[in-house]
This record gives sequence, C-alpha cells and structure tokens, in this order.
Amino acid sequence: MIDITDFINNDVKPLRITDAISTAQDLFAEYPFSHFPVLEEGVYIGSANAEDTELMAIEKTLGENRFSFGRFFVRDTTIWLDVLEVFAKNETNILPVLDDKNAYLGYYEITDIIRFFHETPFLKENGGILVVEKKLVDYSMSEVAQIVESNNGKLLGLFVSNANMETIQITLKISMGGLSEIIQTFRRYNYEIISEHQEDEYLNTLKERSDYLDKYLNI
Repeated sequence: MIDITDFINNDVKPLRITDAISTAQDLFAEYPFSHFPVLEEGVYIGSANAEDTELMAIEKTLGENRFSFGRFFVRDTTIWLDVLEVFAKNETNILPVLDDKNAYLGYYEITDIIRFFHETPFLKENGGILVVEKKLVDYSMSEVAQIVESNNGKLLGLFVSNANMETIQITLKISMGGLSEIIQTFRRYNYEIISEHQEDEYLNTLKERSDYLDKYLNI
C-alpha cells in the first residue's frame, strides 16, 4: 500500500543560506519550482521564492535576503488532505517535509500528491458521501464506524471537515448499499445529517477542485 511519505523527494538538493543568488536563479531556471527549501547548517529556515529571487542582485547571498523566505512546511506525519491544504494556502508547487525533531527530510511535489489523491479509495472507489454533525463532547470516531458497519456498510474513508468549540462535522465515504438505513441510525444517535450525496456527485466536486488546483499552480 502506498503511503504519502513514499513521495518524499530528494532529487534536487536544498539551497544553502551561503549560496549566491545566482545559484538559486540557475536552479529556478532549470526546474519549474515556485519555491525551494533553504538550509542553514543543515536546518530548514524557509523557502526561497522563484519570482522574488529573479529580482535580487546576483552577487548577494540567500542569507542576505532571508526576510523574503516563505516559512511553510509539513511534517512526515501530516495526512494528505492537510498537505493539499498547505500547498493551496501558500500557492506553491513544492513543500518541504520535516520530522518531529525539525530535521529536513526532503520535499513533496504537487503533481505527486495530486496523483496520490486520485488513487485513494476515498476518490477511486464507488460509493456515497455523507456529512454528519454532532456535539463535540459526544463525538466518537469508533461510534461513527460502528454505525456504518452495523448497517452492512463499508467505510472507505472519513475526515473531520469542520469543527469548532461546540460541534464537529465529519465527511464519510461509504460503499453504496444501505445508505438510508445508515442515515436513520445516525439520526437515532443524535447526529445531524448535513449533506447526503447519492452516487458520486460529491466526488466529482472534489475531483474538479483538484483539477483546478493543478491548473492554478500551473502544473
């Protein structure tokens, strides 16, 4: 089974804070990266921006322009949905990956993550999407799974799609079958049904959004 960390890439070595701006410009001229990680004595300190770097004096070092670095990154434990969100929020096509001790491990490229996204059962398998909501203090992930499985449903994936101090909203992908029975059971357990999508309407929307992300990031 493919794990998202299988896509951590080290084909191009990170820039160093002592590198000349001309070195970074050469890298961006050779590769279609919007940003690229910069290390200082082996520690990740931010990502140089291709557009900003193009305007800098070539004789200066990256360290002299560190104020312009993007500070975004993800952990090697970050799930793929959150990885996609960080890509979109920072308008980048590359994401540095750090471990829990902040050691630099490599980077993700957006094309690889989109490919992983399209291959997950959440998108690939046929099924229905159900969005439910409950008070945060009463929510249990095991209860959600039990409700689906006790009605002969197969849970293909779920994630927390919204949350606040009072309520939590869960998006579920369920194999088609007894969806109406599952919905009724959720209601008996005091879940509010926020949205119900028969067939693959919701998945088509997700795919359209990922396609938009492809186009938006010029991949």
